[in-house]
Amino acid sequence: MTDLDTREWLLTNGLGGFASGTVADVQTRTYHGWLFAVTNPPSGRKLLLSHLEASLEISGKVIALGTNVWGSGQIEPTGYKFLNHFDINPVPQWVWSEDNWQLTRQLVMPNGLRGKGGEMGRWGGGENKLSIPNIQRILIQYRYEGKDAGILRLRLFIGDRDFHHQQIGSEKIQCSQLVSQKLVCLQMSNADQFGTPWHLRWTQGKYQVDGLWYWNYSLPAETKRGLGDRQDLYSPGYLTINLQPGDTVTLEAKVGLPDSEQPILSPDSFTETVDAEQERLAQIFGWGDGEMGRKFLPYTLHPTPSSSLSPVTCHLSPIQQLLKASDQFIVYRDSIAGPTVIAGYHWFNDWGRDTLIALPGLTLVTGRFDIAKGLLKTFGRYCRYGLIPNAFPDVDSEPFYNSIDAALWWIETLGLYLEATQDWQFLVEQFPVVQQIYKAFIGGTRYNIQVDAMDGLLSWDANGVALTWMDAMVEGLPITPRRGKPVEINALWYSALCWLSKWAERLSHEDIDNSLRLNNQKQRYVQQAEQVKVSLQKFWNPQLGYLYDVIDLDDRRNSQIRPNAVLALSLHHCGFSEQQGQQVLDLATSRLLTPYGLRSLDPGDPEYMGKCEGSPQKRDRSYHQGTVWTWLIGAYIRAWERFYPQIPIPFDWQPLLDHFLSDGCLGSISEIFDGDAPHISRGAIAQAWSVAEVLRHFK
Repeated sequence: MTDLDTREWLLTNGLGGFASGTVADVQTRTYHGWLFAVTNPPSGRKLLLSHLEASLEISGKVIALGTNVWGSGQIEPTGYKFLNHFDINPVPQWVWSEDNWQLTRQLVMPNGLRGKGGEMGRWGGGENKLSIPNIQRILIQYRYEGKDAGILRLRLFIGDRDFHHQQIGSEKIQCSQLVSQKLVCLQMSNADQFGTPWHLRWTQGKYQVDGLWYWNYSLPAETKRGLGDRQDLYSPGYLTINLQPGDTVTLEAKVGLPDSEQPILSPDSFTETVDAEQERLAQIFGWGDGEMGRKFLPYTLHPTPSSSLSPVTCHLSPIQQLLKASDQFIVYRDSIAGPTVIAGYHWFNDWGRDTLIALPGLTLVTGRFDIAKGLLKTFGRYCRYGLIPNAFPDVDSEPFYNSIDAALWWIETLGLYLEATQDWQFLVEQFPVVQQIYKAFIGGTRYNIQVDAMDGLLSWDANGVALTWMDAMVEGLPITPRRGKPVEINALWYSALCWLSKWAERLSHEDIDNSLRLNNQKQRYVQQAEQVKVSLQKFWNPQLGYLYDVIDLDDRRNSQIRPNAVLALSLHHCGFSEQQGQQVLDLATSRLLTPYGLRSLDPGDPEYMGKCEGSPQKRDRSYHQGTVWTWLIGAYIRAWERFYPQIPIPFDWQPLLDHFLSDGCLGSISEIFDGDAPHISRGAIAQAWSVAEVLRHFK
């Protein structure tokens, strides 16, 4: 494995489906495959097409171009040895070659959402349910160059499994296939359970039915994560294509049965699809105009030291690549008939807290205000008990309301949206939701969430749950329970009260009939904000020059050095003094700041864990006990600009930019990194709030 380039690539379709693999074209994860389709957008993700394994015959010599790792540890075949070039933009491209031949392969996964203007947010909140046609598909194109004619054989490998679980071959699993001219329809079944029908079509070649099981593939990345690491794949047959130098063959795998109205697949279909995707992104982000669309600045992707591949030039500027990455997380959710945000690929779904924290970077700085409005409206519609869902519901299921801060982040993000758009009519619509949250927190709601009448601070008390963003659980117990009064929660509460007072005053000028009532509300919000501001001083630890992380239920203080203090300084309204802010930032800079974000715990703390690796339980224990989170760099930058406006931010973007361009998942940013150097990337290979916060502040 040492000479395999296992950096990853990712394509998404705007519905929750995706394709992913490695530069070396070897599958190392359960989540690698070319068509993971959704049955209930963005949920119900299933692997349908794993990959096509290619071999090339020239003058009687057969060259196997696939690469597989088997359960025995053997790598066979070793097609990666012929791979000399990989490119990521505008689409993933591999080039295999020797002196007398070259084979190029490209993949493109079109955005599956189409509607008026192409932006789902214009229907935000389900007012006009979008019609989602069955357009989950991926296109593959091969181009052959050489001195002599060649024969390309493409063996088809398929599955029909939940994307979290490996496929294990069995006599109960059957595959039905219907072959016609340049088309095969496929559907797997397991006992009496029928899978998802889909089809593959191609521009030239002859398909041969040849059903075989291939047993005991090894998935090394899952081995490292302590998870299931074996799978079996079924091959229903193979395609044979006779190629002359300069020939191309295009294939399309698409969910559902063939549609008589679908466009004819031609050699130009691939290029047309790539161009359409580029045009879609250009329309969304206005490439070519202004700061977001500054002219292309070529960057080089450098392979890992162990790789034999040559560097790859990407003709997109870092800003354009960040914009492209941000688009991968915005998807359509069928159950709410509107936009949502996938928290991370490969395995996360959409989460309330993550979405709201990511929203400014994904939508406000990118000008996608309709998406932002749609997301905020949807969250507001699902507000219950004064709480905002931490997870959207699937059809006929209830949302999860297991968060104390999602409602507070909703208010904070609503404020940022209103400041950016001046959409005060939207404030009129949403102000009842704001008041619902306020009243629930004042009067008390689930998990014993309630404002302490003595000091005005927000507290919670419930066993067996973790309601803040530090929410890792092991064996039913939270690793960082943080019951009581967490510092960032009360900073959010203070900012929320400031927003409420501002909004009540504004509405009092526009709603004459209710002006007196709104003015009275404003005065109450102002008084409570002042009380909370005074009480926030309870979090000040003069011995450390830092903020206590939590005031426990028995009024004890937790003095661990965590980044939540920095979060408390980064909100739109801040209740701490300049001197306090500077002292907090000084200590956070020396103890928590890394080239990839902020550690979740001071390395000098006895509970610190410097590596997030090993079994799932061990990883969960370390998740918030020192692990670096990239999204926190946004809070650090906002706090620094507030308290040290004349001093350059002591953060070098280059390591994080190098990671984005040439490490982990090429063109995206990982969820987490080890707290210890060299800060190896871990967790999800592409994380929404990581990309969003970098896009929000990268200059």
